[in-house]
Amino acid sequence: MSNKSQNNAGRSRTITWDDPKTSTRDSQSISGLDYLRSIKMGKISPPPIARLVGYRISEIEHGHAVFELKPAEFLYNPFATVHGGIASTLLDTTMTAAVLSTLSKGFGCSTLEIKVNFIRPITIESGLMRCEGRVIHSGSRIATAEGKMMNSEGRLYAHGVSTSMIFSTDRALSA
Repeated sequence: MSNKSQNNAGRSRTITWDDPKTSTRDSQSISGLDYLRSIKMGKISPPPIARLVGYRISEIEHGHAVFELKPAEFLYNPFATVHGGIASTLLDTTMTAAVLSTLSKGFGCSTLEIKVNFIRPITIESGLMRCEGRVIHSGSRIATAEGKMMNSEGRLYAHGVSTSMIFSTDRALSA
């Protein structure tokens, strides 16, 4: 065994979350914007993925969402940087929230496609990451959004674009 392995004491992290039913949006009774605002204010539990990864809603308004994530070593890949899948997850979440914030009762959305560009590695030293999503286009069936992941100094770490499908939840419930 190497010295490095012998000196590594191991770490642990305990995750708790609420029943996913408590965070599921009832699209027939609440708009996308009101749903996201309720999560931000703590009136509705965040989805389990938010607790697992460690992100939270910082700002939400019609067509615009901001989520924050503090990099931690439990998010690291073998290169001692935050795994690209975490950055992709945060961008997807933020861009989808921006689209969801434009939807009225009776409508939902789902990501069809996402494209992410990684600019520089994210580490604990990068500091708090701020991910901003903004709707580019929203039609009756398709929406596109853009996202940027930056540190508190505004330095860009990743950016992306996404395409979301918009659908009536009345039809989704009867399918």
